[in-house]
Amino acid sequence: MLIVMKHGATADHVQRVVDTIEELGYQARPMPGKQRTAVGLVGNDGRVDASRLAALPGVKEIIHVTQPYKQVSREWKEESTVVRLCGGLTIGGDGVLVTAGPCSVESEEQILASAHAVRAAGAAMLRGGAFKPRTSPYSFQGLGIEGLKLLAKARDQTGLLVVTEALDSEGVDAVAQYADVIQIGARNMQNFSLLKSAGRAGKPVLLKRGIAATITELLLSAEYLLAEGNDQVILCERGIRGFDSTTRNVFDVTAIPVVHELSHLPIIADPSHGTGRRDKVIPMARAAVAAGADGVMVEVHPNPDRALSDGAQSLYPEQFTQLMREIRVIAEAIGRHVADPLPAMSA
Repeated sequence: MLIVMKHGATADHVQRVVDTIEELGYQARPMPGKQRTAVGLVGNDGRVDASRLAALPGVKEIIHVTQPYKQVSREWKEESTVVRLCGGLTIGGDGVLVTAGPCSVESEEQILASAHAVRAAGAAMLRGGAFKPRTSPYSFQGLGIEGLKLLAKARDQTGLLVVTEALDSEGVDAVAQYADVIQIGARNMQNFSLLKSAGRAGKPVLLKRGIAATITELLLSAEYLLAEGNDQVILCERGIRGFDSTTRNVFDVTAIPVVHELSHLPIIADPSHGTGRRDKVIPMARAAVAAGADGVMVEVHPNPDRALSDGAQSLYPEQFTQLMREIRVIAEAIGRHVADPLPAMSA
């Protein structure tokens, strides 16, 4: 439920609404806007007496949010959320932020070479898995804490922000210590204890769509993060499982405008996992930016043929340079721009 205040409603009016909601046994979330303030009622179990709230001074109207998710919806917050990252970078708004790097951190030489290559091409954030959830228990599982330290070293040398995945509640603290954004991977989209931990970590969270998840299920998972008080959430379309084996997944480009219609949260696209084929990554990245994606995440490796994971979908550095050149043109054509990286912290 959303209580919309009148234009010019005073702080006392808003506080009266908040106090009444809490007296009823629910949580209140004031949301100041450019024109007026709204107050969200969290935990509505269908027994709220809306007339009691409607009669309070300063209240303009009561909006019943019908979706199963509440705080992530456009009805809850009409203005688009802009997630603010370190150094003034943002995801959402007019900018398109590009994240690139290898699937996994394999060695110091590999991650530093990757970081310098994607930084030179114009990426603003570095991806790389320190902890890798793999389908086979015999596949490379990542370097763990050492991988996190190498990502931090790459950030110092290049200025790239770092996003990497946490696999469990215990790993959230470690990732939060070293990374700028905590990633929740597709396999963990509905790991609700992990979502709650990430929501309390005090860092922006990148939430990837599960391999068989509907958009509603994705938004409900995001609701767990916002329910913990973290509204710095970035959604990611990375493809869903289909019946055609021509590509690794079905890359759902339509999810981008659909999410923008339903939710105020920004959404980025991962065409590397969405297609699983190197030759399809660039055209799908172009399509995602044209569809309104707030960012693109792609896998880039200095030597994909020797990659320990996802080499078949990883771009060569020169291909990534081509991609950056092309999406800049597309972004400008639709009134946006590709975000520039931050300066390096050290030589």
